[in-house]
Amino acid sequence: MGLQVCSGAVLSCTFGDAPSELTILPTNKVNTSDMPAATIMDYVPLENIMSFGMCSSLTNPEVETATTAAQGVLTPMPCVPATTTPWESEIEDVSINNITVIDASSTCECMWEGEISITSPGQEQTNDG
Repeated sequence: MGLQVCSGAVLSCTFGDAPSELTILPTNKVNTSDMPAATIMDYVPLENIMSFGMCSSLTNPEVETATTAAQGVLTPMPCVPATTTPWESEIEDVSINNITVIDASSTCECMWEGEISITSPGQEQTNDG
């Protein structure tokens, strides 16, 4: 397993122009690196996954409309994440309250065809010397 993800992790989207930060509410009462630990169910737009700045996906209706109005010139519009399914995680043996955790290799899909990935898991691996 890679580094476990926690609140404060840095995220990126293939169609966003800015990083975002993962927000995990302390409802599970399980921390990693003194921050609430993330599970596959932490995918709620604008609660867990914040805006990625401007979206450039032509499958996003707002981008498509703005691009059409600009006579075909790609016109990014403000990102409003549209995640409707849980994070994809290859971890099968680590869970919190019977919900699989996510690590730095997990991804989440936006319905506008963007892939959300984890740039930094929000914690650093340390070794006691």
